[in-house]
Amino acid sequence: MSTTSVTDWRPVPAPAVVLRHDHARDTDLLLLPERVVVLQGGAGPVVGLCDGTRTVCDIVDELAERFPGAPVAADVPPFLERLRKEGWLR
Repeated sequence: MSTTSVTDWRPVPAPAVVLRHDHARDTDLLLLPERVVVLQGGAGPVVGLCDGTRTVCDIVDELAERFPGAPVAADVPPFLERLRKEGWLR
């Protein structure tokens, strides 16, 4: 388990993970070695903000501005933590 708290963690895709937009299907994908993960709903824009410079709080604040009224503060941190547990974010 990481000792970095959610508030100061600056998520970034793991080295072997690439975020791509599939124009044919109009959906975002995570490309991993020997695996493709289709991102549903607003997951692509969330992962797109994971560039290693923004903290989770910064990501939540930016998404709250983009999507007023959406429950980003409740939904985004646990989503990012799940991706970290999968090894897709570090």
